[in-house]
Amino acid sequence: MNYWLVKSEPFKYSWNQLRQDKRTMWDGVRNYTARNNLRAMKNGDLVFFYHSNDGLEIVGIARVIKEYYPDPTVDGDTWSVVDLEPLKELKKSVTLSTIKQNEKLSQMQLVKQSRLSVSSVTKKEFDEILRLSGTVI
Repeated sequence: MNYWLVKSEPFKYSWNQLRQDKRTMWDGVRNYTARNNLRAMKNGDLVFFYHSNDGLEIVGIARVIKEYYPDPTVDGDTWSVVDLEPLKELKKSVTLSTIKQNEKLSQMQLVKQSRLSVSSVTKKEFDEILRLSGTVI
């Protein structure tokens, strides 16, 4: 299993909206590194849901339920999407500030490549975020 983080501005698409929808197509990615991360996602992989701009915090965990396919919102096959479903809300959100202050998380792509909308997360980073949030899955 692999671990990931996706970012969304809550006024565009929030964690609560994903919970209400029960699943979503993760589209709109227009960065090649982020697209390649989408293409590396496998069914069952776990994905942190991060509120960007407003909140700057990880708020939930989603799961990949459909591996990548061409983004139907554009012509061609340059861009890809995956389908996600909500798995669990974090007991306590984990802020970007908390992440930056934690030595175990200092190398996260979220910190090192802050503009990346889809990033990989190591197992150790994933476990540390769970610990900080008080969440058990």
